[in-house]
Amino acid sequence: MSAGKQSPLHERHESLGAKFAEFGGWTMPLEYPSGVVKEHTAVREAVGVFDVSHLGKAMVAGPGAADYVNATLTNDLRRVEHGQAQYTLCCDAETGGIVDDLIAYLHTDERVLLVPNAANTAEVVRRLAASAPDGVTVTDHHDDYAVLAVQGPRSDEVLDAVGLPTGHDYMSFVEAPLPGGEEGVGVVVCRTGYTGERGYELIAANDVAVILWDALMAAGADHGMLPCGLGARDTLRTEMGYPLHGQDISLDVTPNQARLGWAVGWDKDEFWGRDALRREKEAGPDRILRGIVATGRAIPRPHMAVSLTHDLLVGEVTSGTFSPTLKKGVGLALVSSQVAPDAEVGVDVRGRREIFQVTKPPFVQPSTRES
Repeated sequence: MSAGKQSPLHERHESLGAKFAEFGGWTMPLEYPSGVVKEHTAVREAVGVFDVSHLGKAMVAGPGAADYVNATLTNDLRRVEHGQAQYTLCCDAETGGIVDDLIAYLHTDERVLLVPNAANTAEVVRRLAASAPDGVTVTDHHDDYAVLAVQGPRSDEVLDAVGLPTGHDYMSFVEAPLPGGEEGVGVVVCRTGYTGERGYELIAANDVAVILWDALMAAGADHGMLPCGLGARDTLRTEMGYPLHGQDISLDVTPNQARLGWAVGWDKDEFWGRDALRREKEAGPDRILRGIVATGRAIPRPHMAVSLTHDLLVGEVTSGTFSPTLKKGVGLALVSSQVAPDAEVGVDVRGRREIFQVTKPPFVQPSTRES
């Protein structure tokens, strides 16, 4: 494995016996000795902690910063208040294809923190910086901050034990002092996540990441917490039907095709890709991202062909895995819009046509929004 960027917690992961993988140019934990299934189950039933410091961080700042973000990204930032976060998309201005999906954290009208995917951070920053109005700056902080995700039904207990705030609304965030840290050193505690479970994402400067990780690991010991890698992150997000950029969504896939129209402010006067997306929405997309569930023991994998009959190909699998919760194969597939939402389709699994049921995700009931 070629060496990529490393998290400030890399040595902690090595000491825990993590197996590493390259992801978006970063060398990140794939799994720990406990294994993907146990890590997955810990998040569904208790609590897990992920190092997701590979995620991008970019600050859009200056007079009119929030208005500028609103005029470029798809979702309507006017729907949220200061201290709230919003899922949104950066689309190509001409085609409407998805450059990246990201979270926007609205601090003030003059400060919006964006958290893109690792591999796309530079491109998102480049596009935003290229058309920023006078007085608005777009600064890439990718290598300056760590991000830890504490996810699971007992996540509140872990953060409470550490001394960090809990209980705020879903998709909101608060800034808090780092427990035991120097005065003025803070942590952004966000009620967000990528697992479908109640949880938090913590953003802190790289130089205090180890202090925060150690405090969480110590507090989590009493609550069944496991460190979790990107393997469990992938099975958890797939059970929710959450798309992954580079697999389910890309520059070749639009929000209409990906069933992400809910993250588009259709009534806004402007955002990148608006005209192309409105035309496609009115005409109807020719393909749709659907959920598929195995009727037998087969496990779908990306790029497997999907057919409606033996000789009628209708698309391909974009994400697929064994669901530790359902004990069967689940996935996402980009298929012709002519495929009915509840159809049976065939997936070419190593030369065998296995039957899958088309369905609407999530495959597992989420608890993300529970108070």
